[in-house]
Amino acid sequence: MLWPDQKPYYSLNAYYHQLFGQKTYKIALDIGLTCPNRDGTLDDRGCIFCSGSGSGDFATPSASTLERQLEKAKNLLLKKYEGHHFIAYFQSFTNTYGPIDYIRATYRSIIQRPDIVGLSIATRPDCLSKEILDLLEELNQIKPVWVELGLQSIHEKTSSFIRRCYPLEVYDHAVQSLHAINIKVVVHLIAGLPTETDAQFLESVAYVHQSKVHGIKIQLLQILRNTDLGRLYEEKPFRVLSLDTYANLIVTAIANISPNMVIHRITGDAPKEDLIAPLWSLNKRGVLNKIHQCFKDRDLWQGKLIENNERRYEHDR
Repeated sequence: MLWPDQKPYYSLNAYYHQLFGQKTYKIALDIGLTCPNRDGTLDDRGCIFCSGSGSGDFATPSASTLERQLEKAKNLLLKKYEGHHFIAYFQSFTNTYGPIDYIRATYRSIIQRPDIVGLSIATRPDCLSKEILDLLEELNQIKPVWVELGLQSIHEKTSSFIRRCYPLEVYDHAVQSLHAINIKVVVHLIAGLPTETDAQFLESVAYVHQSKVHGIKIQLLQILRNTDLGRLYEEKPFRVLSLDTYANLIVTAIANISPNMVIHRITGDAPKEDLIAPLWSLNKRGVLNKIHQCFKDRDLWQGKLIENNERRYEHDR
C-alpha cells in the first residue's frame, strides 16, 4: 500500500499537499526564548542530548530579526524549489515559555503574513498555561497551528537519564488540553536512547499511537559534541544503532501506527561538524532509501500490523 506521494506511510509532504494543495515548506525560527530546564527553574543543564541552540541547530540565530530570518530562509529555499507556502516553525528551546505579551505579539505578527500558512510550535508539555492555551486557540482560528511536544520516551528511567524533568502524566494532561481546543499535536520520540531496548522504544510508539494525536516525529539519537551526552559517550562509548537496526525499528514502529497519523519525520539532521555518532546518519538520503527498501522487503506499510478494530480509529486531521 502506498500513499499519493508513493511512500508506504502518511508523510508530512502528503499531508501538506492534501491540506494546502501544493508543496509547503517549514522554516525554522528562533525567537530568543529559553527553557525551564536551562534557566534554573527545573535545572540549568538542559536535556542531556540538547545542543547549545536548544535543538534548533538549523534556525537562524535569534540575534537576527524574525523578518530577516524568514527572508533568508525563503531565499535559500527558492533557489532550489518552487513554492510560496511556508509554515513558521518555532523550533529552538521552549516556545511557550516566556513573557506572554512577547509571545502573543510575536505569533500574531507572523501568522498575519500572507506567505505564512500556519504555525508549528515546539514546546514542553509542562509549559502550557491557561494564557498560552487561550492564545493557541485564538491563533488556530486564524490559520492552522500545530504544537510539537518533546516526549522522547514514556519510560521513567529514561526520563531521569535524559533530564526531561516532568512525569508522563504531564504529557497526558497536555494532550487532553490541546485536544480540547482543537490544536493538532505532534509528539517527538527518540530511537536508540542508551537506557532503552528496541522493545521499549516500540512501547513509547504504541503509547503515542493510543494518545490519538495528529502526528509523530521519530528522531534517531544523534550524539553531538558539546553536549552532556557527547561527553558521556566520549568517556565510555555506549551502543548506538546500526543503519540496518534503525531501518527495521522504524518500519516496525510505523507498521503499528494508525494510517491516519501523519509521520512528520523518520530520521534526523545534525550539523556535520558537531556529530560524533552515528556517522552513517549524515547521509540522510541513504537513510531514507534504506528505510523505504526495508518497507518493501518486509512487505509492510503504515498500520499493517494493527489489529482490525484499531485500524478503524480516526481523528480530526
